[in-house]
Amino acid sequence: MTPVLLLAAEKESAQVTDWAARIGWVVGLALFVALVYWLMREGWKWRGTLQGDLPELPVAPDDPGPAQLSLSGRYHGSTTAGQWLDRIVAHGLGTRSRVELTLTDAGLDVVRPGATDFFIPAGAVREARLDKGIAGKVLTEGGLLIVTWAHGEKLIDSGFRSDRAAEHNEWADALTSMIETNSTEGAER
Repeated sequence: MTPVLLLAAEKESAQVTDWAARIGWVVGLALFVALVYWLMREGWKWRGTLQGDLPELPVAPDDPGPAQLSLSGRYHGSTTAGQWLDRIVAHGLGTRSRVELTLTDAGLDVVRPGATDFFIPAGAVREARLDKGIAGKVLTEGGLLIVTWAHGEKLIDSGFRSDRAAEHNEWADALTSMIETNSTEGAER
């Protein structure tokens, strides 16, 4: 054959796809992604095991009294107080969810559809402030209501975001007032 005919023959030949190699790469990538997710899940469970010394979460009393404030929004998680990246996952505190908060004289009732509800007694609340972030969630300044509370021997920061951000200041003021009232009553005793 002449060189011209060889060039013509090469132009007519299409590149053959190596399906076995392509499928092998796709399966390998899928297995790698599955391994990464499995390792993340195991890490989450390990963190929960390490935080196993955290006592069970308090439940709301049968009659907490009349509601002073209520809020609908999102629960963004809990961390060790002052360490906004040290997420607490024990007892479901690491699970993000919708939330219905109710403030009464007895404390703060946290109702989370699809997750574990808990109650923060009024005497356990240590601080309420507006902040911009908690583990896994960063917003504009004042975008989160952070409630610091004592649970067992640990101080916990829990982050909430209202559907109406204008409510955050009212909540921070009401919780601060409750803390001051409780500390005054404790000093009188």
